[in-house]
Amino acid sequence: MQTIRVQTTQNVFIHYPLASVGDRILGFLLDRLFLILYSAAVIILFISIKMEVEWLWLIFLGFPWLFFSMTCEILMNGQTPGKRIMKIKVVRLDGTPPTIGDYILRWIFGLIDFSILSGAVAVIIISMGGKGQRLGDVVAGTSVIKLEEKKEISAERVFVVAEENYTPVFTEVSNLNSRDIELIQQALEVNRNQGNSQPVVLMTEKIKSVLGIQTDLPPVKFLYTVVRDYNHITSQV
Repeated sequence: MQTIRVQTTQNVFIHYPLASVGDRILGFLLDRLFLILYSAAVIILFISIKMEVEWLWLIFLGFPWLFFSMTCEILMNGQTPGKRIMKIKVVRLDGTPPTIGDYILRWIFGLIDFSILSGAVAVIIISMGGKGQRLGDVVAGTSVIKLEEKKEISAERVFVVAEENYTPVFTEVSNLNSRDIELIQQALEVNRNQGNSQPVVLMTEKIKSVLGIQTDLPPVKFLYTVVRDYNHITSQV
C-alpha cells in the first residue's frame, strides 16, 4: 500500500497509508447517495404540505448539495459520512490539524476538480501525483489517508530526524526502553487519528512520574520531545 510521510512541527515523521482512488470515489458516491435520499425526503415533505415558497426549496435542496462536503469535513474532523464509512480522512502534510480555511480551499477547488469531465481530471491528478492529492489538496496542503491500517504503521515507522548538533532536552529518557517508546508513539497516533487526547495525557503523567521530570511543555509536544531525545541518545550508543 502506498504511504505518505507527514512531518510534524516537532520534526517527527509519521507514515500514513494513502487512501486509494477507489476508496475516495466510493466515499464520494456514498455522500451523493445520502444527498439523494435527503433530497427525496425533502421533496416528498414539501409536496405533501404544498410548499410553494421558492427560497425555501433553494435553501433545503440547493444549499446541502453545494456545501455538504465542506460542512461535514469541518464538523467531523476531516471526514464526511462517506469518508467515515470508507475509513478515510483529510490530514495536513505538515502534521498540524487542518483548519477551517484548509477545508474551504479544498471545497472551492473541489468545484473545479469535480466539474471538469465529471471528476476525471481529479482522479488523474490523484493517481499521478504521488501524494494522493487532487487540486484542492495541493492548494490546501492536505491529503487523504486510510485510517484502518494505523496499527500496522504505528511504532516502528514513527521516527525523528535529529539535527547534527542536537542537544537532548530530557537526558532521563535513557532510562526508557523501546517498548516505552512504542507505547508513547501509539498514544500520539491515537491522539492524531482519533482526536482522543486521554492516552497522551496519561502517558505524559506516567513518563514524568517515572523519570522525575518537571516541565510545562504541553503533553503532545512533551512526548514528541521524549521520542526525539530517546532516538538521538540511543543512536549515539
